Amino acid sequence: MMQENIKLIDLLIELVDARIPISSRNPDIDRLGEGRSRIILLNKSDLADPVCNKQWIDFFQEKGIPVLEVNSRTGAGVRAINGLVQVACREKIERDRKRGIVNRPVRAMVVGIPNVGKSTFINSFAGKACTKTGNRPGVTKGKQWIRLNKDLELLDTPGILWPKFEDPQVGMRLAFIGSMNDEIILLEELACDLLEVIQELYPDALEKRYGAEPGTAPEAVLEHIARSRGCLTKGEGLDRKKAAGILLDDFRSGRLGRMTLERRPVGRA
Repeated sequence: MMQENIKLIDLLIELVDARIPISSRNPDIDRLGEGRSRIILLNKSDLADPVCNKQWIDFFQEKGIPVLEVNSRTGAGVRAINGLVQVACREKIERDRKRGIVNRPVRAMVVGIPNVGKSTFINSFAGKACTKTGNRPGVTKGKQWIRLNKDLELLDTPGILWPKFEDPQVGMRLAFIGSMNDEIILLEELACDLLEVIQELYPDALEKRYGAEPGTAPEAVLEHIARSRGCLTKGEGLDRKKAAGILLDDFRSGRLGRMTLERRPVGRA
């Protein structure tokens, strides 16, 4: 469907999750959008490390891609997007002007992986509820055109993941942020993987939130969370799955603090 509509498009607006800016980019979008103007929005930037947000902005700007950090839920940064669209489509607008075409809106396709916040972004950008939203992957099922103003029309598309992850770390990071259905994932294993990453990048966060001492094995931290939060099975054993759910929810909601799990490569892009 996206391939069929790309010929109608002047611009790709690609939303990525600011906590994992590379892993949350669908590599098929590069092929799909070849020859089209593009902007990248670091969405959920309020959940990401502010220092890392600036580093990732520099990274994409060095690649020649206009980029903004936004928070679709609160609308922070959204107003600046109109100006960015004009910059990204300057050549197209100038070509139209020379041909005598005026007041033709820029047509942009909004793309991104599941649960990255595309529908929330469009509703925030439009200032009204244009699309259905939900805190789970797969809410948007088909395409939808939304005319925002005389200068811009948006095509909302479903979030799509690519068929195979070449790097298993990419799939793991996508599971961390909730871009996969938790029902098909072993939550306890995922929680232990997340604990390892947090211990490496933000070693004090687990002690602040749960009172778990730095260096504690992930399995022991999970048991500590279960014990301290009263996560018990019917037989009074520790419910590690429920504790894993608490950890993942705390991370995804930002209660563990602002965290970026993917750091920009060293050197220029």
